[in-house]
Amino acid sequence: MSVDPAFLDEADTRNELSRQFNICSGCRRCTDLCAVFPTLFDAIERHADRDAGRLTPAQQDGLVDACIHCQLCRVGCPHVVEQVDIPRLMVRAQAMRRATGEGGVRRNATTRVLGRTELIGRVASSASLVGGIIAAKPRSVARRVTGALTGVSAVRLVAPFARVRFSTWFKRRPKVRIARPQAAVAVFPTCLVEYQNPAIGQDLVKVYERNGIDTTMVEDTTCCGAPWLHSGDLEHFAAAARKNIAALTAAGRDVVVPQPTCAMVIRQEYDDQVASRVFDATDYLMRVHKGDGTALDLDFDGDVPAAITYHVACHLRAEGVGLPGRDLLRLTGARVHLVEQCAGMGSLWGMRASNDRLSSALATSLGESVERVGTDVVVGDCQLANTVVSEQTGAAVSHPLQILARAYGIPAEA
Repeated sequence: MSVDPAFLDEADTRNELSRQFNICSGCRRCTDLCAVFPTLFDAIERHADRDAGRLTPAQQDGLVDACIHCQLCRVGCPHVVEQVDIPRLMVRAQAMRRATGEGGVRRNATTRVLGRTELIGRVASSASLVGGIIAAKPRSVARRVTGALTGVSAVRLVAPFARVRFSTWFKRRPKVRIARPQAAVAVFPTCLVEYQNPAIGQDLVKVYERNGIDTTMVEDTTCCGAPWLHSGDLEHFAAAARKNIAALTAAGRDVVVPQPTCAMVIRQEYDDQVASRVFDATDYLMRVHKGDGTALDLDFDGDVPAAITYHVACHLRAEGVGLPGRDLLRLTGARVHLVEQCAGMGSLWGMRASNDRLSSALATSLGESVERVGTDVVVGDCQLANTVVSEQTGAAVSHPLQILARAYGIPAEA
């Protein structure tokens, strides 16, 4: 990834912040989305001419740091024709601050820790002392000490790490041969499925094969790079993207991704030819259901919940593919109740200790919304958000494909 020097120039970046902030101030459609916009509008209104150019660099930086990278301000923005793209602008501002040394030592240290998701996964899934520290409970001594050294939150729940990775399970399982496959895909498991919740990948594979879709796994991948990108570390992001583009290309077939954040980053930021063959895992199944000459098996003779609370992931909305997870659940006959509220995780934003106050407030609000619906079954596409719901409610939250697997009568792996 080559970066135009102007992209990292401080004066040019701050002028662009002012230009786009002025357009946002004249619109105010995004006031209720997150903390960035009301804070921005309050700051602008302190000046008689309401000129965003009067914001100080410190005020601009505060707004940049408050951005969760949920991407919802891009969804339905009426000013995109005027080149307003706040999510990318925030990435640019983070990259500029990193290049000019304004990001701060502690912030950069946190990025270096949280950005290495592959390393964290390998270590945490082991029985080592370090793995035990990573997997320690919120507010424990181990988490507090680690947080003090790294800037990683000591109060947010980290989903447990599995002892057997998804890739290990996939390679060990008996090969399933489909006589006449109606489609062929490769699974990009993501770090969250590979290391923390391989059961999602297991059910994905079984549901796809139940529907006559030949399934392999993308080999030799790394993290999609979202933590690096959203922190403005474009060098590390580009390295991750190059490695994954090579792997996705070598797969030679459509690629399905069970985590909306990763699918969104690939589709928006990677090579266009690769991105055009990458799909959210639930979206791909709905395309099969609606396609000419393809169809889903609608014989649900297993366990179908009467009612489901479905959390709408921000990054799934940002992909612009609708709500395929909800639509799949409705095919089973279940009533689906939506909760549309940001979990405040982003990719690593919610795990920064500096964001604890705001991220915890968002988490509390989400948990209360889920509990108000009051169903026994809670479902969400985003594993980061699902962990937040579990943190707040104690509920076991499933991926839509796991509910679909049980509806087919496919048992969970022991």
